[in-house]
Amino acid sequence: MMSQGLVIMSYVVACILFILSLSGLSNQETARRGNYYGMIGMAIAIIATVFSASVNAYITLVIALTIGGFIGSKAALKVEMTQMPELVALMHSLVGMAAVLVGYANFIDHSSSLVGIEQTIHQVEIYVGIFIGAVTFSGSVIAFGKLCGKVSGKPVLLPARHLLNLSLLILTIWLGNIFLSATETGGGTFALILMTLIAIAFGIHMVMAIGGADMPVVVSMLNSYSGWAAAATGFMLSNDLLIVTGALVGSSGAILSYIMCRAMNRHFLSVIAGGFGSVGGGKAATVEGEVSAIEIDETVQLLTDAKNIMIIPGYGMAVAQAQHTVNEITKLLRSKGKAVRFGIHPVAGRMPGHMNVLLAEAKIPYDIVFEMDEINQDFPKVDVTIVIGANDIVNPSALDDPNSPIAGMPVLECWNSVTTIVLKRSMATGYAGVGNPLFVHEKTRMLFGDANDSLQAVLKALNA
Repeated sequence: MMSQGLVIMSYVVACILFILSLSGLSNQETARRGNYYGMIGMAIAIIATVFSASVNAYITLVIALTIGGFIGSKAALKVEMTQMPELVALMHSLVGMAAVLVGYANFIDHSSSLVGIEQTIHQVEIYVGIFIGAVTFSGSVIAFGKLCGKVSGKPVLLPARHLLNLSLLILTIWLGNIFLSATETGGGTFALILMTLIAIAFGIHMVMAIGGADMPVVVSMLNSYSGWAAAATGFMLSNDLLIVTGALVGSSGAILSYIMCRAMNRHFLSVIAGGFGSVGGGKAATVEGEVSAIEIDETVQLLTDAKNIMIIPGYGMAVAQAQHTVNEITKLLRSKGKAVRFGIHPVAGRMPGHMNVLLAEAKIPYDIVFEMDEINQDFPKVDVTIVIGANDIVNPSALDDPNSPIAGMPVLECWNSVTTIVLKRSMATGYAGVGNPLFVHEKTRMLFGDANDSLQAVLKALNA
């Protein structure tokens, strides 16, 4: 069993490693190292906690660790990168549920020696922790459903929804006052259960009202919520490491949500209030025009003649598992002296950084991957732009159609290049459910089919 001083020192080391982990994850070159820092820090935190004086139910603990470790290992080995966004949302829901369960365990436990104002503060910690945990749990479950397609990505906008949210918040505060008064005489169970149900309904309603194009913000927002839920759990358990770790996750998630909103020219509160699809001035314009299809041999000829090539990956690339083929084509084109770059929209995919992770997995060189703001002005100099399964992030209606549900969202302006080749299975709309005029633009050619199959054919022809 560790001494209290050694446990505290271990917690300090773990906190430092967690901070280094976040710092490492802010850059592609150091992301792998950042992950290692996080894993080492978590291992130290678990070992220090297991061997601290506050733990004595070792059989139960070993069983829980074994089950959790088995599930985590299976998920890590089985889940594809395309399923990572919904896995992240599901993990957030578990953090929220943990906060709820710990809160109820603390409420039921009457062995505490706290009295007076200290007891009141502890009851407030329990109430707030359960509320944040319940909102995180239900919101994350709905986000999981939207990300994996089990729940529609379209926003569900109830009449007077803002008034409903405000009413639920006021009711929660009122129940909190009743809860604190009742706990002085050993009660409060009914108020706590009713608040939990309201919080679950609040989380469901909040995420259901958010449209598909805002899902990266939802993922980062729920990441922040899960951090605050963990911090609340730390207060309930008087665990300094959990408080610090939760605060780190909560604050970094909030900053990331702000970055995502800024990238979409959106206000965070407007996303929470309803998301894309709720602020347009009217019905979006209908996309009209002739589609110009292109075949593999024509695509290869355009790439052969081009000197400056831009590749824009989207969620369709992830679904098709085409990132490795893209890497092979990139290496081949660069070996022939062609300039090849990648343009990444901050909200491409289903979670923040989704496309960056896929490209890193395929070992695309970091120095040819650029953010939207870095390369948007370069499109007029680009000979061929290849859009792989992207839709909303290359939709010109975001800039020129004030009635569009995505009006005002900055996009990659690929239509300014000499030729744009769009790889898609069909003319279906993107995750936001918005038609795309790019597909009928005079400079656009549509290469229909599975992205990986099409790119494999292109690679074979280029090698011939």
